[in-house]
Amino acid sequence: MVSEFFIKLFSGTRKVKSRNVCLIDPDIMKGKGLGYGDTIAIIGNKMFPLLVQEDRENTGGITVHDDVLRFIGVRNGEKVVVRKIEPVPLSSVVLAPSSQKTFDTRRLNLELRSVPVSRGIPLSTKQGEFVVASYEPRVEVGMIVGETEIEITGEIIKQTQKNIPLVSLDDIGGLTEQIASLKEIIDIALLKPEVTRLFGFRPPKGVLLYGPPGTGKTLIAKALANSVMANFFFISGPEIGSKYYGESEKRLREIFEQAEKSSPSMVFIDEIDAIAPNRDVTNGEADKRIVAQLLTLMDGVSSGGGLLVIGATNRPNAIDPALRRPGRFDREIEIPVPDKRARLDIIKIHTRRIPLAEDVNLEQIASMTNGFVGADLEALVREATMRALRRVNNPEEAKVTMTDFMDAMKNIEPSALREFRVEIPNVTWEDIIGLDQVKQELREVVEWPLKYSNLYDEMRAEIPTGVMLYGPPGTGKTMLAKAVAHESGANFIAVSGPELMNMWVGETERAIREVFKRARQASPTVIFFDEIDAIATVRGSDPNRVTDRALSQMLTEMDGVATRKERVIFMAATNRPDIIDPAIIRPGRLEKLVYVPAPDYETRKVMFQKMVTRHPFDEKIDFSYLAKVSENFTPADIRGVVNKAVLLAIRRGVKENKVSKITFEDLVDSIRSVKPTVTQAMINYYNSFLERVRLGGAYS
Repeated sequence: MVSEFFIKLFSGTRKVKSRNVCLIDPDIMKGKGLGYGDTIAIIGNKMFPLLVQEDRENTGGITVHDDVLRFIGVRNGEKVVVRKIEPVPLSSVVLAPSSQKTFDTRRLNLELRSVPVSRGIPLSTKQGEFVVASYEPRVEVGMIVGETEIEITGEIIKQTQKNIPLVSLDDIGGLTEQIASLKEIIDIALLKPEVTRLFGFRPPKGVLLYGPPGTGKTLIAKALANSVMANFFFISGPEIGSKYYGESEKRLREIFEQAEKSSPSMVFIDEIDAIAPNRDVTNGEADKRIVAQLLTLMDGVSSGGGLLVIGATNRPNAIDPALRRPGRFDREIEIPVPDKRARLDIIKIHTRRIPLAEDVNLEQIASMTNGFVGADLEALVREATMRALRRVNNPEEAKVTMTDFMDAMKNIEPSALREFRVEIPNVTWEDIIGLDQVKQELREVVEWPLKYSNLYDEMRAEIPTGVMLYGPPGTGKTMLAKAVAHESGANFIAVSGPELMNMWVGETERAIREVFKRARQASPTVIFFDEIDAIATVRGSDPNRVTDRALSQMLTEMDGVATRKERVIFMAATNRPDIIDPAIIRPGRLEKLVYVPAPDYETRKVMFQKMVTRHPFDEKIDFSYLAKVSENFTPADIRGVVNKAVLLAIRRGVKENKVSKITFEDLVDSIRSVKPTVTQAMINYYNSFLERVRLGGAYS
């Protein structure tokens, strides 16, 4: 029978006297294969295990005690996930009482026998109210049996965060390696302290998770805490701060003391850079005191004491270096932006309970969502589902279609790329007229290695890491870069050389590092440096050495990407290839030089035809003549000619008070008034540079 299903949950304290029991419609019991005395778990914001009893009234759902509804955080009549489970007999259980008095544990055992329990749930008995603090073995759901030893704690455990959502490792996709590393640490730190004593080494005290926002750092910590049944203490970096002297440090001490008392415990510090910034940089005395307190607390955590500190940040270099050493944060684990396979895993997790139409292709969605982190993919699925719900009156009939996903994608900007002009351009090869040889070279160097990477790997081909497009202004270098990014399905980061320059020392280099960092996170990516001559001139030509430092940083980043597995292609464009430093156009960097010339006669003819026919035009236009008299005109020049002809036609229409058309005379007059960008001297200059490259001169 079905082990997991959706069902409505009803409040019924008058009918259900015990928190540990639920009443189920007999038809549902029969349909789902449930019997009297079975155990189910109802899952809202938290999980609550319950014993099944039959409800004689046909409610069409499950009736529970009001306290259960409040505990899992759902409303009366709301649908929840129900899972049939097999609880494990417990050898011992620790209960935290609601009041300080003497309890008879033998009577408690008799009263709670056969009751399923999970960590943190409330229990009601004749002796009073309790909370399940911990138990052995550490399983998701256990059952109190006759052999279970019951222990009463001296105080009630105070959770530092209420309503922590129930998260399991099954809810996390694409982070298999990171989870495996964390499990190893947790095993040694929380579950098997005897191993460290046996081999005589100190167990880890802390782990630092770092990565872009929305990649799942907090989610992993919560899921791991649930998987090992550890108590979870949540500290939000910005919230811990206080304007009162010593108050922030006091809060930290209280949390660590409570965590040690209720071990095994995890203390999770979110946005740790907010409370532990580098003391050499910050001027705030309060920040320095908090850092010092945190260092003291982590040093005071006893080895093998059942406490693990996990910090999370997207700015690891902003944290005080004293925290990032063995004995404090022993291990640093990167939580990266998911690749295509990881994105598919995440999408499958978020759509597992959503009815999908037959046309939905999850693999295609995964391939189209470069730069999306887990939070973005969750938002994408949610937005697509909301679109499906809007189409129907009955939510039960809703099915999410591929169109819903495509429309939802238009409204969601990937988090990993939000600070840059990043896109998958909609420019195709068909939009670029002529330049067939240039397009073929770009296909072989950029598009094919990204689209057919397996073939290149099998052939053990050495793929050029970068391409520099050079040629006169307005010949379409930027459009070529966009087209190659579109055809290869890669993200496109456009960077203007002058925009990166900054008067402050180190800021230009920081901007370059950030560009490459984002490109690696969102790979496959094409980084396009327009006007690269602004930051890559021959070293020594700038008396202030600003461009020298910027170029050195760029060369370092290029070499770093070349040795990584991320698919990042560099493209650059310039009108002045002769002033580019030779180090950047050597093999391993921008090693492929591609000349983008002004269009030839046939290309100019087709350009005129395409641009003119977008407007009302006279059929007698001689496009061959226009192409003949526009030698050395770039595509930008031709666009300017047509735009001016349109204005001449409008001027005539206003004068004659009627709709006008572009005439042959309008175009001829426009050509006479437009000076071509490319001159013979410019052509000679590029030919001379090309000849030097071929002869293996300074640019070989």
